[in-house]
Amino acid sequence: MVTDDVVHDGRHVALRLGDPPTPVPEPVAALLHDYLQDLPANTPAINQDSPWLFPGRRPSQPMNPGTLRDALRKLGVPAETGRTSAIRQLVLQAPAPVIAQSLGYHDKSTTRIATDAGAPWKNYAPGAHSS
Repeated sequence: MVTDDVVHDGRHVALRLGDPPTPVPEPVAALLHDYLQDLPANTPAINQDSPWLFPGRRPSQPMNPGTLRDALRKLGVPAETGRTSAIRQLVLQAPAPVIAQSLGYHDKSTTRIATDAGAPWKNYAPGAHSS
């Protein structure tokens, strides 16, 4: 994501993840707004012109995902819990094999998450269904 993907109209904050932009709830909206205000001062000197929301140290590169994960952990944000919660919600809305293929996960992992979540798709048969 780049900084232009954060839309702030003076009252509300949204993320441009698609059309229309997705509203960001409080308190995350305030944190994101404050982060953007402080971003220029905290961007590494070698990457001052970076458009990335989370700029890396190398020019034109975003922050390494591991570095971002570690920074979130230091702030007390459990990134793995959020990811698992998101996948859990997805497998309640669509079959686990479809989610696995879409996200690049092994289908056994998403099937286990779906079973734990009580997903209604347990009898879904993946593959082509043409007659």
